[in-house]
Amino acid sequence: MNPGVVAAIAYGILAIVGGAIGYKQAQSQASLISGTASGLLLILGGVARSFGQAWGLGLAAIVTAILVIIFTTRLIKTRKFMPAGLMTVVGVTALVVMLKNL
Repeated sequence: MNPGVVAAIAYGILAIVGGAIGYKQAQSQASLISGTASGLLLILGGVARSFGQAWGLGLAAIVTAILVIIFTTRLIKTRKFMPAGLMTVVGVTALVVMLKNL
């Protein structure tokens, strides 16, 4: 399996789980909705690429880049590693893997 596909799906799962945790801890519907939506787009992109659709990994890379920007901004504001720092580090790593496998 393409490493970019694995990175997209793994980051998608992490986004969904993170959104659910944000909802559980802070009752944040925004975390739940945004985590689920972005996670599903990442998984969709990874699955599409695994079925030979070239656009799939591009979609996942765009969503990942947007999430990296959002979480970097949040990390700068809060100066707390969890969850923004973790999502930034994992997001940059996933983005590099995806871009190498486009």
